[in-house]
Amino acid sequence: MKLVSFSFCDRDSFGVNVGDRIVDLGRRYAGQFATLKDAIAGRLFEVDFAVPASDDSDPLMAAVRLLPPIPHPDKIICVGRNYRGHIAEAGLKLPDYPNLFIRLDNTLVAHDSPLVRPQVSNNFDFEGELAIVIGKAGRYVARDQALDYVFGYACFNDATLRDFQFDHSLTAGKNFEATGGFGPWIATSDEVGDPRELELTTHINGREMQRGHLRDLIFDIPYLISYVSQITTLSPGDILATGTPDGVGFVRKPPVWLSPGDEVEVCISRVGSLVNPVASSAGKTN
Repeated sequence: MKLVSFSFCDRDSFGVNVGDRIVDLGRRYAGQFATLKDAIAGRLFEVDFAVPASDDSDPLMAAVRLLPPIPHPDKIICVGRNYRGHIAEAGLKLPDYPNLFIRLDNTLVAHDSPLVRPQVSNNFDFEGELAIVIGKAGRYVARDQALDYVFGYACFNDATLRDFQFDHSLTAGKNFEATGGFGPWIATSDEVGDPRELELTTHINGREMQRGHLRDLIFDIPYLISYVSQITTLSPGDILATGTPDGVGFVRKPPVWLSPGDEVEVCISRVGSLVNPVASSAGKTN
């Protein structure tokens, strides 16, 4: 299944993308689950779940405004320096442990919504990534059981203000408002299969900038889930972004920065394609 959160006719809801429509589960399960995160936590999507038949009350995909698939996640945990190619291009050494940092909720924007370059910096970089969405609560998760805690996967763009990252702090560079793309949907783990077989590409205005394979992660997905669960309890709807491959903008000569009017696409095989225009902090694209 491909599960979306969306706004339609001044109402926020969630559902399953089927063809050109969204089967509106928020309407069908009103009173039980207010959000997709609630539905995941309530185990709506167990193995016996069947997608209801679509009807005329279900909106067309083209008619809705997509929201981040998990509109208000409890935790957004990101992993830096997790591809060997990215380590090499940045001139760094291989880490002994995952390099974790946190994003704030208000940094996330949905598919087709603009990434916003703030007024205080032009050093706006892109980072295409695979995001994991946690399906059930867990603490001290064993590595060999970790994939059982994955609900699904989504595309992620961990866009970064590099001058703030390097001159101020990692937290500052990663947490400007509306700088993280997330979506367009969550592809459930049964549909995706083995995440090691996934391929990721990032394009800027149609030009390929990044290409990576999930089998090249330094710390693989089971390890990351197990490691993070030692630090904090994982909750349904939590997001774990797994790192970016080589090809980012700041290492290029000259550097390639995102500018208002650009379009960024992060595409992951069997997961989907996340597209975001780039706007200025005044909300303009030029």
